[in-house]
Amino acid sequence: MLTYDLEQGNMPLYESLYRSIREDILAGRLRPGEKLPSKRALADHLKISKVTVENAYTQLAAEGYITSKEKVGYFVEAVTEASPLPPAPPEPEPPPDEPVWEADLTSNRLRAEAFPFSVWAKLLREVMLDFGEELLRPMPMGGAPLLRKAIAEFLYGYRSMSVSPEQILVGAGTDFLYNLLIQLLGREKCYAVEDPGYGKIRQVYEAAGVRCVPVPLDADGVRVECLGDADVVHLSPSHHFPTGIVTPIGRRQALLEWAEAAPGRYLIEDDYDSEFRLSGRPIPPLQSIDRQGKVIYLNSFTKSIAPSIRISFLVLPMPLMEAFRSRLGFYSCTVPSFEQYTLARFLSRGYFEKHINRMKKYYRDQRDQILAALNASGFGSRIQVLGQDSGLHFLLRVDTGRSDRALKELCARAGIRIRCLSDYSQSGNTADSHCLVVNYSSFDGARAPELLSRLEAILAGSGGTN
Repeated sequence: MLTYDLEQGNMPLYESLYRSIREDILAGRLRPGEKLPSKRALADHLKISKVTVENAYTQLAAEGYITSKEKVGYFVEAVTEASPLPPAPPEPEPPPDEPVWEADLTSNRLRAEAFPFSVWAKLLREVMLDFGEELLRPMPMGGAPLLRKAIAEFLYGYRSMSVSPEQILVGAGTDFLYNLLIQLLGREKCYAVEDPGYGKIRQVYEAAGVRCVPVPLDADGVRVECLGDADVVHLSPSHHFPTGIVTPIGRRQALLEWAEAAPGRYLIEDDYDSEFRLSGRPIPPLQSIDRQGKVIYLNSFTKSIAPSIRISFLVLPMPLMEAFRSRLGFYSCTVPSFEQYTLARFLSRGYFEKHINRMKKYYRDQRDQILAALNASGFGSRIQVLGQDSGLHFLLRVDTGRSDRALKELCARAGIRIRCLSDYSQSGNTADSHCLVVNYSSFDGARAPELLSRLEAILAGSGGTN
């Protein structure tokens, strides 16, 4: 008869018995074909309930250690003893600690006080009460009709774009939408990107296996004569990152003429931070003067509201939207319904416009504090600020003979993380540009004098700015 000590802490009694019998089977103490005691006999022997034995036997049978033969009993199955586990690999070396920066001017993370928590929470509660069961249903492929309508109305009022909600396609972040466009336009096409430019765009295209070529810029933006055999051009004509170039009307018309000159050519207009033009009216988008359906408009709420609001959208010319529905309409919308309906109300009730106006003032104050500190610093006469009226960054050209690498290292010694214009060039045309790219949205401008004094001391201690 099987005899076990079943006192094993807080473990259920049936599990203790199951483990004990399993161990005997694996060790060969119970041989294949051997009959186990009946449930009643084993329960009486171990002074436990019949239900406990039944549960243990049921688990063993479920895992294949024993089999049950009706009106005969339980029998041990042939089981190979498990091989010993290989020795555990050595613990990996912990990654080096990330440096703690006094100021990180390479990102545009939103500061907590800048997010409209109370309004967003109020609208989210309303949505949950008003839409109820509808929130649990699948979203239409292009996104919630209410959100697409709200986006179309916002684009008309704020960006002078007259588009139908049916042209709008909502998705979770621009990376996802880039990949949809590649599938829609074709992997055989050649995609051109601005150089210098936002490196992630090129990385997404290359990761998707399409040919991607850099195109140089001049003072007006993309050089049309350098497009070569490109079929699709990804550009930001209203505010280029990182140079801040605004493409004038003459160059925009030349780009449209290029797209119209051959079938299958398109311009992807990435309007990623157009809302934050800090002086004058927003620059009208290229899409607003497109008459032949050659511009695909792309924008996102990650810059204007918060990076965690992963809601971006495309405005497709109607022929392309029809092609999308026909070929790619099987895709589900990737944005949760809760967020879509909340954003729809945030837009339609005017909260978004109020938020943008408040943030423009906030960012203008941030920028002005940094510029004032720069002008008051000991090297104020050796710097030039470029592109300060648009977006959430500006360029800072430094009169120095040092390399860009040396400039970044000096800033790092002052606790300031920075990137240079040359970091955004694929071709190397901007090598040692002596231009720092200053992203200031998450930086506390009041701390600028202190940090610049530290940087000034380091520069002086290293032989000045030359």
